[in-house]
Amino acid sequence: MTTLFVDADACPVTREALDCARKANIPCVIAGNSTQNLMRHVRHSDPTQPPANGGFWVRTLQVGIDADSADFAIVCELSPQDVVVTQDIGLASIVLGRGARAIGVRGRVYDPLTIDSMMFIRHEEKKVRRAGGRTKGPAAFTSDDRKRFVRNLRSLVREAMDS
Repeated sequence: MTTLFVDADACPVTREALDCARKANIPCVIAGNSTQNLMRHVRHSDPTQPPANGGFWVRTLQVGIDADSADFAIVCELSPQDVVVTQDIGLASIVLGRGARAIGVRGRVYDPLTIDSMMFIRHEEKKVRRAGGRTKGPAAFTSDDRKRFVRNLRSLVREAMDS
C-alpha cells in the first residue's frame, strides 16, 4: 500500500499533502523535529490509527532537532510504492534510490535521470558558501507553486498506487 510521507520541516504544503492523502484514501506520515507542533495539521476527525480495512489515517513522527533527523526517520520506514514530499534534494535522492517517488514543495517531481546533476549543483553551491561567497536563494513561494504542487502530487500518488 502506498504511504505519503511529508518532510514537514519548513514545509509550506503540509495541509495540501494531507488533503491529497485523504482524497486518495492512503496513510500519511508527517515527520518533523520536536520543536514543531505537527498535530496542528491534523483534523480532529482524522483517524490516527490504521483502520481495519485500510485506507486513510495520519501519524505524526516527532524526531530530534539534529540536522536531517526527519529525513533519516522517513528513510527507515520507506517502501518502493511510497511518495515523499520534501524540499531536501539529498532526501529526494535517497528516496529515488530506494525505488520510491519524491516531489518538491513547488511541485517538481524529482527524476532519477536528473537527480545526480541536482546533487552536483547543490554541492558546488555549498562550496561557494563555505568559501564566503553568496548564492541566489529560492524565489518567494507563490499560489502558482501551491497549485502545481497539488496537481503533480495527485498525479504522482495515482501513479504510485497503480504500480
